[in-house]
Amino acid sequence: MGTRVTELADPLAKNKGQVILDHSNAMLDNIKHSIVLLQIAKNTVNPVNGVYQGPTSLSQTHIKEGAELSPRVELGAECRELSSPSPLTPLTPLEHIDAPRAMSLLVPDTSYSSSEGEDDFYDADDEPADVEPGPSASRTCPAEGAPEPDPAPPAAVDLPRTRDGEIDYDALYEDESDSDLGSMENHGSVITHLLSQVKIGMDLTKVVLPTFILERRSLLEMYADSFAYPDQFVKIVDQPSPRERMVQVVRWYLSSYHAGRKSQVAKKPYNPILGEIFRCYWELDGAEQHNATAEKQEVGDGPVPWCSPDQLSFVAEQVSHHPPISAFYAEHVNKRIQFEAWVWTKSKFLGLSIGVHNIGRGVVTLLELGEQYTLTFPNGYGRSILTVPWIELGGSVSIECQQTGHKANIEFLTKPFYGGKKHRVTCEVFGAGDKKPYYTASGEWNSRMDGRWTESGRTEVVFEVSSMKSRRKRVASVSRQAAHESRRVWRHVTAALRAADTDAATAAKRTLEQAQRDAAKRRLDTADKWITQLFSPKGEEGWEYNEPLSKRMEAKTQNKSTDSPEGAR
Repeated sequence: MGTRVTELADPLAKNKGQVILDHSNAMLDNIKHSIVLLQIAKNTVNPVNGVYQGPTSLSQTHIKEGAELSPRVELGAECRELSSPSPLTPLTPLEHIDAPRAMSLLVPDTSYSSSEGEDDFYDADDEPADVEPGPSASRTCPAEGAPEPDPAPPAAVDLPRTRDGEIDYDALYEDESDSDLGSMENHGSVITHLLSQVKIGMDLTKVVLPTFILERRSLLEMYADSFAYPDQFVKIVDQPSPRERMVQVVRWYLSSYHAGRKSQVAKKPYNPILGEIFRCYWELDGAEQHNATAEKQEVGDGPVPWCSPDQLSFVAEQVSHHPPISAFYAEHVNKRIQFEAWVWTKSKFLGLSIGVHNIGRGVVTLLELGEQYTLTFPNGYGRSILTVPWIELGGSVSIECQQTGHKANIEFLTKPFYGGKKHRVTCEVFGAGDKKPYYTASGEWNSRMDGRWTESGRTEVVFEVSSMKSRRKRVASVSRQAAHESRRVWRHVTAALRAADTDAATAAKRTLEQAQRDAAKRRLDTADKWITQLFSPKGEEGWEYNEPLSKRMEAKTQNKSTDSPEGAR
């Protein structure tokens, strides 16, 4: 059908054909969703290998249409259906069919990040006794009826080597090429096992995710990749008015989500281990050439002590395991701008999708102007997990400056089953006390957004990904990193994934995670409390970096005052 629609010459006929094609694909998704529900129901009654035993808590509650939800929690599109289907006549245009409504959904008390056992946070746990690993997946499970053959093992991949013949982990991490995940249907036995563990609305605490869906970087490094356009961040300081500064914050914020995703295929970064740290820095436009000719001046402190005042530096730490909380901080010394944030996630299985609710906030601080911009984060979704998974963002977020009163309301719109586009975003920016926005923007967060100034009617491109140049982050060599730094922690898993050896990747991952379990048990036995390295809890306000630029500047000012003749007197 897709081929026929492409070959249609008449634009009107092609448009009608595309509508039919979209609705046909949506119907197939509904069929797949029904199959998933039937499979889950069968596994509930007769668990495969006894893995899933049904709900264990009688306190689970139902969320129905009209119920009060957190403003940042929404039901996945494939968990929506017409609550009272309206009759359709043969003359009803397909594009006029109402959008589906939310269906009743189980929401458990606990989540991916509120578990209590040490085994709960890890992707690859000990193997079930009756399940043997296959050549291309960490787990397999025999399908009912005739046995399903496992996919053929991937061809060997040559890894980069140093002159000594050792694996060049630095080159390995800089290689951004990614093996094609392909269709999940190629991993049928793994998906069967995955379905044996889940039900709609269930948290993903106990779900064992196959190793082949992992991305070759830690979640902490993914947060760093959100700064791949560092110039957009530091330009906030250069804007002459509060309105223009708020719009520039919006521009940086929205463009950062594309920068943080390496591909459209939904792959999962590594869950950081407790105490894991990631550091890096970026050169800005023009600064790279200047630093190459001039003698480099190191800041000597902050996130990356060996970077210069003209570079944007970043550090992240996994500060908690239950719940899993990541805290991160970035600064540019000469521009007097800093950003600190903390995030923890709740994940739920939604049938054909996995939903991730990001809890936390970030604060952009302009030190010379005394302005702070507080922001929140959208939900994330891994869609079409039974075919070729893809990433979608959804939900409402806000950016607000308490000092100026300016506020931006941003909506990440999820694609409906019938019609509509992917990755849509709308934004309205208001002045203090205003009911009418002075700036609006719309578009797609992964391609282009257009903005308009309300009073003048002037339009502009907020950002266009194809014309933006991402900057490569600079990271210390793996051989020079401490044992708890991300790239050193995950180097063996990363090498195995790059070599397409999922068995070796799973084994390396289990070794790493078992070491974490053992360390946690020792702390429990000795009543030792985990102490964070770079960040500290800030009560209900989350986490803060111990030595931000603002604190260091204040300390230097006090020292100068003390060292001056008047201060000495």
